[in-house]
Amino acid sequence: MEYTREELMPGVWLTALRTEKFKTGTLTLSLLSQLDASTASMHALIPSVLRRGTVSLPDMESIASRLDTLYGAQAEASVRRVGEVQCSGFAATFPEDRLLPERAGLLKSVSSLLGELLLRPNTRGGLLLPDYVNSERDKLIERIRAQKNDKDSYAVQRLVQLMCPCEAVSAGTLGTEESAEAIHYTKLTRRWRELTATAPVELFYCGSEAFGAVADALTDALTGLPRGEIDGDIGTDVRMNSMEESPREFTDFMDVTQGKLAMGWRLGDSMAEPDIPALLVFNAVFGGSVTSKLFMNVRERLQLCYYASSGLDWQKGLLIVSSGVAFDKLGAARDEIFAQLEAIKRGEVSSQELEAARLSVRNRYASMGDDPFALESHYLSMNIAGSDASPEDIAAACDGVTLESVVRIAQCTECDAIYYLKAGEGESDDDKA
Repeated sequence: MEYTREELMPGVWLTALRTEKFKTGTLTLSLLSQLDASTASMHALIPSVLRRGTVSLPDMESIASRLDTLYGAQAEASVRRVGEVQCSGFAATFPEDRLLPERAGLLKSVSSLLGELLLRPNTRGGLLLPDYVNSERDKLIERIRAQKNDKDSYAVQRLVQLMCPCEAVSAGTLGTEESAEAIHYTKLTRRWRELTATAPVELFYCGSEAFGAVADALTDALTGLPRGEIDGDIGTDVRMNSMEESPREFTDFMDVTQGKLAMGWRLGDSMAEPDIPALLVFNAVFGGSVTSKLFMNVRERLQLCYYASSGLDWQKGLLIVSSGVAFDKLGAARDEIFAQLEAIKRGEVSSQELEAARLSVRNRYASMGDDPFALESHYLSMNIAGSDASPEDIAAACDGVTLESVVRIAQCTECDAIYYLKAGEGESDDDKA
């Protein structure tokens, strides 16, 4: 793949991967903002409201008809989090022109549509339509409420909220139900205008078109994008150490048939100059692969849980373990998870375990080349971190990760919080005075 990255206009960057590997082109537009409890719900809502209609395509039916004329292209609202950066925008896919009976100029047409969605929404008196705002706000509230239905991810979400109460990451990608309910169409209009004027913009393209053609199409599409003082202070606050000497413990009670255990560590001094391949291999050794210590020992050998895995938020400097556990084994599972991390700290990792971890990370990053959206997610994360490392770069670097590097990362970790989700009607931590 041919990689090119260039600034098209102030604060607007395009990352393009030229390849003929895929039958569809992929195009995304992301406005970056500092994750904040006061704006998270509005920034999550804006793309969905803009997707409802534009000046020339005033409703969803008109947009659907327009997409049908573009050989079934797709364009959807998108919101996600990278560290403590919220990314709001759109993602589009469309057939490659080279595979159509005649060149239809789909890149230019889809780029134009994304620009229109962002800059020329359907308004009345300069304000976003109340009906559209209210309808999408209600859907957002339902999405926030529905987070409780997936108990596995909810336990991790609650752990992060309780572990990092005064940090931006606690706001969550969608914000809170209360903040969403307070959104009014006039307030959302002001926020949309401020966001488009000040947010850094990340554009991503993956397909067979030359970089110049992509840059021209997107520059034309974003003509009229207001560029005020670009917010250059967006980033992630990495806290090296735990808040207290001993891990804080939290418990919620819900109507569940299986206990949930989530544990969070700060990555400590290893975040001073993060070695991403080493962090990834360490995570694969600990709980991020099917050959990991958590999988092989806590789940398989000792059968203390239904599942146990670890995940990294290396942007934020967090290591999170998620586990499903029988209620009477929560304590034993917790203790054994600690024991497995202690074993790594002592260097008790066999050469077979280390190589299996390297292979797991290599395969995961190698497979990104088969998925345009995995590539997009990777480069967005790298761009926000100020790195241009490709998936191939990271995969290759895994071969050089040593046992000493893995042990050093393990020794830097500090457990900050433990969260239990239990059955019953006890007093949850949110209810405590």
